[in-house]
Amino acid sequence: MNRVFSAVAFAVLASSAFAQSSGMKGMEMKDMPMMKSDVKAGEVHQGTGTVRSVDAAKGTVNLAHEPIPSLKWPSMNMTFKVKEKSMVEKLKPGQKVEFSFVQSGKDYVINDIK
Repeated sequence: MNRVFSAVAFAVLASSAFAQSSGMKGMEMKDMPMMKSDVKAGEVHQGTGTVRSVDAAKGTVNLAHEPIPSLKWPSMNMTFKVKEKSMVEKLKPGQKVEFSFVQSGKDYVINDIK
């Protein structure tokens, strides 16, 4: 019994230490379960980040963004849709940006990016 308890305790402590040391930096959105919150649909959220890639044909941009306090999100890499495809024409990988976005169904849509 003590061996089982020790093994479980070790696994919990090791995973906790790993999560803290990694700081969740570089975490992909697909790896994060979306938590329900008190955020209202259509509420505008603000973010800053770095462009990782752009898909003009799909009207999407992948950003490595900093924490989004209004959604209680940590820093992560995430693909956003854009309100208008022309918005991504000026974006280049490595570019630092400030953006605002809303939730639209299951998508997060950027309505302004600078």
